[in-house]
Amino acid sequence: MNLDQLIKGCIKQNRKSQEELYNLYYKILFVTSLKYCTNDSEAEDNLHDAFIEIFTNIKNFKGIGSFEGWMKRITINKAISRYRDSSFLTPIKDDISQDVYVEENEIDLSLDYMLSLIQELPHQYRLVFNLYELDEYSHKEIAIMLSINESTSKSNLHRAKIILKEKITSKKPFHNYKSNHGK
Repeated sequence: MNLDQLIKGCIKQNRKSQEELYNLYYKILFVTSLKYCTNDSEAEDNLHDAFIEIFTNIKNFKGIGSFEGWMKRITINKAISRYRDSSFLTPIKDDISQDVYVEENEIDLSLDYMLSLIQELPHQYRLVFNLYELDEYSHKEIAIMLSINESTSKSNLHRAKIILKEKITSKKPFHNYKSNHGK
């Protein structure tokens, strides 16, 4: 089945089409979810919720832009909604304009290790870092998504970079990290 046929089958709530779509995009959306969650279990829960929303709202996909991009946005928004109204997103109000850079030759770390560092950032820093650096949202878009000020978004990004730079240059994990990302 091609993608258009899968989408049409999912709109008709055909279980085989849903299963095939799930199997086709599980890994991609799990990685997306994992960027915004603190561990595999939380990412699985988020992905489950995202697929429910995808299957519920697939009839609303207009064919504008990529279908994968549409599903990634749903997955990201599900993760953000878990934190938006929680105490985990207490904004930090200072304005820091100086950017933080890490030289490429300073980095000799595995992708799993880098992901573990990002996952262990405080929630508000992790969300802003991922949205800005990995998914290329603007600070204005992030501010709207997280219900914060643009300056808070910039400040949180800066603080995330400081924490990551300290951990990268010292090569010390936040705590013992065990991964089972090879699903």
